[in-house]
Amino acid sequence: MLFSIFLSGRGFAEAGSNIKTDTLRLFLIGNSFSQNATRYLPQLATEGGHPLKIGRAELGGCSLQRHWEIAEAAEKNPDDPKGKAYGGKSLRQLLSVGTWDVVTIQQNSMNTGDVTTFRPYAKKLVELIKSIQPNARIVMQQTWAYRIDAKKFTQIADNQFAQSAKEMWQKSRASYHTIADELGISLFPVGDAFWKINTNPKTAYKPDTKFNFSEPVYPVLPNQTHSLHAGYYYDKSKKMGFDSNHANEAGCYLGGLVWYAVIFQESPVKLNFQPDSVSEAFANQLKKAARQVTK
Repeated sequence: MLFSIFLSGRGFAEAGSNIKTDTLRLFLIGNSFSQNATRYLPQLATEGGHPLKIGRAELGGCSLQRHWEIAEAAEKNPDDPKGKAYGGKSLRQLLSVGTWDVVTIQQNSMNTGDVTTFRPYAKKLVELIKSIQPNARIVMQQTWAYRIDAKKFTQIADNQFAQSAKEMWQKSRASYHTIADELGISLFPVGDAFWKINTNPKTAYKPDTKFNFSEPVYPVLPNQTHSLHAGYYYDKSKKMGFDSNHANEAGCYLGGLVWYAVIFQESPVKLNFQPDSVSEAFANQLKKAARQVTK
């Protein structure tokens, strides 16, 4: 189980101002996908001249339902250990520390294609957030589809799953937009940015059909050019593993660009920072995609 409560002091103020001294306080209620999407947000905010402080209540694989059930336990009994899942703190305790300008939520990826899994938990979380931070802007991250060669995709109904990355993107996108419209909140369209890259012939990841997957030889890996997902890797025992769900460095960078554009209402195209493992040419494509989905 993963949890993180992290404060980093970097970046924000009014978009377009030359001197940015106000710190934007951003609080994330999420899981590993919110960690992925914000890995490089502090660096991007710093370059953009935006002081930023990030607070986190994240648990690996955590759904909206689970986040709400944890919060509900603490609301009923502040001393209930079940309500203090975030490093010994409850959601109310974390949200009550100072003023948070933006608070984010998201669904766990395996449930994104089934809109019924969002209800009533997203609404209840939003109501709780508003009761603690009435002036906070609430934004939901539209998470991304798994890589096209994933073995399994998101649930779209009880015991029914998407049959492709495209269907996962379509179903999850519909779910996020439906719930965002119901709650009157905005979205980080990270899933759309991923899909834009994955459907552009110049930037789409293409599975390596020549690699011998039955007898991989360490440290050789299949060609994964332009992948936004972790994909194939070798573990400490030199055994090849596969993660088609989580973002790799390029995917984390793309997520950060989208969040930057939405939070600061600025084009990310002008930013120069990029992870060392992402080429300049691909970084430029990622910045364009982030800009296109956030215009």
